[in-house]
Amino acid sequence: MTAPMQERRTMLDPLAITVLLTCCTLWGLNQVAAKVAMVDIPPLLQAGVRSLGGAALVLVWAQLRGVPMFARDHSLRGGLLAGVLFAAEFACIFLGLQFTTASRMAVFIYLSPFVVAMGMPFVAHSERLRPLQWAGLVIAFAGVAVAFAEGFHAPAAGDRQWVGDALGVGAALLWGATTLTIRASALATAPPEKTLAYQLAISGVLLAIAALATGERWPATMAPLSAGSMVFQTVVVTFASYLAWFWLVRHYPATRIASFTLLTPVAGLAFGVLLLHEPLTWRLMMALVAVAAGLVLVNRR
Repeated sequence: MTAPMQERRTMLDPLAITVLLTCCTLWGLNQVAAKVAMVDIPPLLQAGVRSLGGAALVLVWAQLRGVPMFARDHSLRGGLLAGVLFAAEFACIFLGLQFTTASRMAVFIYLSPFVVAMGMPFVAHSERLRPLQWAGLVIAFAGVAVAFAEGFHAPAAGDRQWVGDALGVGAALLWGATTLTIRASALATAPPEKTLAYQLAISGVLLAIAALATGERWPATMAPLSAGSMVFQTVVVTFASYLAWFWLVRHYPATRIASFTLLTPVAGLAFGVLLLHEPLTWRLMMALVAVAAGLVLVNRR
């Protein structure tokens, strides 16, 4: 992504699709990585450390590339709001993983395109969805609702599974709100590095404070798998993939790229079942089928 591209594209081109597929795979694996590291590292502290580490990497990257990170561009207000929303989103994800499975969390947080689709017409009239695309989002939402009901009637991860599922839905709402904030504020024209740095730095500080306030502490010893998980989350996911995501948000239609990320639950479900041996229920499979159908409808020309 070193080549300049200032214009906003109206459709997803091969470059965007390739980047999105890579990000979706990494994000699906991220829920598994967080669940693995939670054996040694408590949730809020884990989220805060990875955000602070990612922020440091973004600042180094921006310095090497000569990106004007501290120029006055009226992005401070939007950056602060995006950072707070980002912190709340990952607090929901990491706390929710204590009560539900990584595969279920991966499905629920990708309700965010529904939020983006409803909000984008107020930001950019050209991104208003047509009836068929709305039908796709409704189908996806209905499938996820069926899976959510499982947390009450036949929980696969304990009696409080519904709490983790609800936090996953809350994270989806916050992710969608973050995307809308970026597009509706001066962050829409700010460098992707600056947009990401706002969110990582602010969320890192807020999550670290919340971790200390709730008594979470860094472990005296850590298994190599947990350490590797933290490196993966910080360098590959938080730094590299999120930087790619905000570059996409700046240059492509937000509704289309947000809906395309519905592929991530497929990767998350697969990794959860294969690596963590989590249960694969018919309700969750139904949710995935609905999400896939919604993805096809939303991205029709």
